[in-house]
Amino acid sequence: MDLEVLKKKISTFRGDGGRVRITDDNLLMEILFAWEQWTGPADGFYKAIGVSQNGMASIIGRAKKLRREGFPVSDFKEIKVSESPSNLTSLTSGPCSGVEIVWDNGKLIRFQQVEMLIDFLKKVA
Repeated sequence: MDLEVLKKKISTFRGDGGRVRITDDNLLMEILFAWEQWTGPADGFYKAIGVSQNGMASIIGRAKKLRREGFPVSDFKEIKVSESPSNLTSLTSGPCSGVEIVWDNGKLIRFQQVEMLIDFLKKVA
């Protein structure tokens, strides 16, 4: 991103006293990305976007914290889980048919209910 554009975006968050208080998470991430791409001395970056060293340290710290905590993605999709059927007949007709385990020599054992698996494991232990 061009640093002049970034400077103008930052200036919209500048208060009357000249202090920058960024409340937009997207802008924080843009600043962090620009900072990581910067190859010159740090003072040059601060001057290019018009923020003091102390102010920039706070901004970059908040942006790094945001990244660590998992910055929310704009194309979020909510997934709803439907209730599972409680009776056995509907369980066998659904996409899942109980529990499967691979036993010795690659033998596949299927159990219709978890209780049957637990009983089996108790007997072989």
